[in-house]
Amino acid sequence: MHRRLIYIILFVFAVYFTFFSGKKKEENIPEYIPNIAVDSIFININSIYNRRKATELNNRFKRLNKKGVFNGTVLYAENGEIVYKGAFGYADFRKKEKLTTQSAFQLASVSKMFTAMAIMILQEEGELEYDDTVTKFIPELPYHSVTIRNLLNHRSGLSRYMSLADKYWEINKPISNEDVIKLFVEHKPAPYFKPNNGFHYCNTNYALLASVVERITGESFDVFVKERIFEPAGMNHSFVYSNKNDSVIRSVVPVGVSGYRNGRRRLVKVGDYYLNGVMGDKGVYSTVEDLYKFSKALDNEILVSSATLQQAFTPGSPKSWRRKDNYGFGWRIKTKADSTVYHFGWWKGFRTFFIRDIANDRVIISLTNMHHGFSSQVLWSIIEDKNRPQKIDNIYAGLQNYGEQN
Repeated sequence: MHRRLIYIILFVFAVYFTFFSGKKKEENIPEYIPNIAVDSIFININSIYNRRKATELNNRFKRLNKKGVFNGTVLYAENGEIVYKGAFGYADFRKKEKLTTQSAFQLASVSKMFTAMAIMILQEEGELEYDDTVTKFIPELPYHSVTIRNLLNHRSGLSRYMSLADKYWEINKPISNEDVIKLFVEHKPAPYFKPNNGFHYCNTNYALLASVVERITGESFDVFVKERIFEPAGMNHSFVYSNKNDSVIRSVVPVGVSGYRNGRRRLVKVGDYYLNGVMGDKGVYSTVEDLYKFSKALDNEILVSSATLQQAFTPGSPKSWRRKDNYGFGWRIKTKADSTVYHFGWWKGFRTFFIRDIANDRVIISLTNMHHGFSSQVLWSIIEDKNRPQKIDNIYAGLQNYGEQN
């Protein structure tokens, strides 16, 4: 019944324009009369599709929430238009405070795309070159052949700073980016391989990139990102968490939505952690709406030029049967569809997802505050919807059939 009503409305709309446009005075008729009725029908077909898609997505995430595997927010956009956004579950389970699409989540490793953007901004301004050595900006670092590009592509071979900190740092005391550098200077852990001789995804790379930004600009990394990325992109609910002024670990993280892990009987809020203050590899808090603004800023060259941005989506490593997808500057690149880029994150009660299908102009973003949850395949199945043309054709065929029968 609902579908039939839609067809009737569209049919009447089409008849109105085709019939009454001919009733105008002859002198007012332009030489070229666009087929308004047909154009309007196609516009409305797309609108019908979007409404159906929104209903489908709402039902899907509602089911996942009821199953207990999704507590978070989601946004799906196509052809430059937000098709669906929704929030399910709680920001605070004990207080029953509900999430909204403006709730700010810790992005975990999705933060890396902002660190890469900061580096690209500085490169575009002539403050650095990708093949500069890191020691040009951090001269005390005892790894003289590592380049900025190596860090961006995860090809530095440097070891994990988290393991180093676990071994030598007091876990009740917050650690900063400068503290991480001091640990590498003092203990000189052996690299896994020589620079550019392999790929190893490592948070050390992006923590050092944040330090490079600070050394060049003289600004704290969180301030630079706010002024040069968030504000130009209109990301008013986003920030980089910094605990530089804290001398002890807090019982809870004092900002954004809290993360949760599975306890024996219930979900347990994850407290603050001494590594939380290291910026660059994680630490950005944002919302699904702000992240979509970031995606639009990339499309519209608000932050850097398209030529500069293309570097971020260029594979940084040779193809390998051992590697599922490649890595550019802060983005993973899907091997089977090189125009699809993405990044996922997982850190202390948060799981985050950001996928951009550039060729088909589709974006899906999901932020959750549960340590475990649904598979990323749920999002891939949405972004890779190969049935869209068929669905559009079905709607159009339905309109045609209705017109022929009436």
